[in-house]
Amino acid sequence: MCTVTGTVKQQRQRRGAGGPLRRVQIGNALSAFGSGFTMPYMFVYVDQVRGLGSMVAWMVFTLFALAALAVLPFIGRGIDKYGPRPVLLAGTALAATGAFAFGHATGTPALLVSAFLFGAGVTTCQPALATMIVRCSTAATRSRAFALQFTLVNLGMGIGALVGGQIVNVSDPASLTRLFTIEAATFLGLALVTGTARISKVQLTAVHEKADGPTGLRALVADKAMLRLCLLAGLIFFTCYGQFESGVAAFATSTVGTAPSTLGFAIGANALTIVVLQMFMVRITARRRRTTAMAAAGVVWLGAWAMALVAGLIRTETMAATVAIVSIYALFGVGESLLAPTMGPIVADLAPARLLGTYNAGYSLVKQIAIAVGPAVGVLLVGSGAWPLYLAAMAGSTVLIVVLALRLRPYLTPEQDNAAPAVVHAVPVRELQTAA
Repeated sequence: MCTVTGTVKQQRQRRGAGGPLRRVQIGNALSAFGSGFTMPYMFVYVDQVRGLGSMVAWMVFTLFALAALAVLPFIGRGIDKYGPRPVLLAGTALAATGAFAFGHATGTPALLVSAFLFGAGVTTCQPALATMIVRCSTAATRSRAFALQFTLVNLGMGIGALVGGQIVNVSDPASLTRLFTIEAATFLGLALVTGTARISKVQLTAVHEKADGPTGLRALVADKAMLRLCLLAGLIFFTCYGQFESGVAAFATSTVGTAPSTLGFAIGANALTIVVLQMFMVRITARRRRTTAMAAAGVVWLGAWAMALVAGLIRTETMAATVAIVSIYALFGVGESLLAPTMGPIVADLAPARLLGTYNAGYSLVKQIAIAVGPAVGVLLVGSGAWPLYLAAMAGSTVLIVVLALRLRPYLTPEQDNAAPAVVHAVPVRELQTAA
């Protein structure tokens, strides 16, 4: 009888954890669909549709970094104190307001204010969602959960970019306004679907955790492994995620002469690559060190920048240049699929249980700054016509990613680097305990 009761209880716990996790994943996909609608076309929107020039577009992207600096020092503490759900709801409200205002803004001041609100909202949502995923998963299932999230997000962004590229009309500002309004609606959908999910309180127990250790960002700064991971993550997001929606998009449209609709197909190819490869990559990375997977992603991205150089050199050959641009985005997708099962789980494994929100917020701070600074640098270089210097800088940063990934290895335990034997340990590094 006790065995039957225990089995039923376990099944209820699995259903309780699975339901909220599904809602987190669906909400991510909804918001990603809206982002795919608009993010690749922000440069075109500011520069050509509103006629404000590349410098204002540069300022818009830079404000994302300022938004991250403004809100993230408080987000981690808020998650640790109040939980991820209230923080997520606040973030979706900010993001929806910023996206809606951005689509209706016509002058520089309004665009900059709305961009700041949008960046603050997106920045607030990221660590809250990451914390929700950790709470709804176990150490054994966490890599797959993060990989599935990444797949759904990219699928949503790819579909959004594909559809958005067919709707965008530079000569019709109302078409861009509609896109940003749809993005605002998807953030409200995220709040409705995920922000109302009941996430069970959990206890995440880490080995050798000190209850009286430093708190807040001081704990993160004192963690050498986390600092090195943040440096590596900063380069990763600067070189890839901070470029293919802005710097590479500007390079493709202004230097190579790629049409917005073709750019939408290229971003769709990126998403399709991730969807096709992601679960396959989960199985590959499950048997290898996480640092090896990160270094391999850098090697693949070197191939992407090589294709960008080819596109720039043969830009007068329309068809060949188009194939090269699509190849860039596809290669980015291969590297991204290697990273999805590694980055989030490493942060979760490094974080003390009482500071999970702080570590996720610190990681998101680095991510958001890199994603904002990356476009600022990329758009500035491409907009000034210095595209060879742009490609050289990105290739050099990618080489540094490979080096830093391999040098991170000595600072991680075998469990954190996924190098421990696949056996059941007496004291697990992470254990999810679902509240009754």
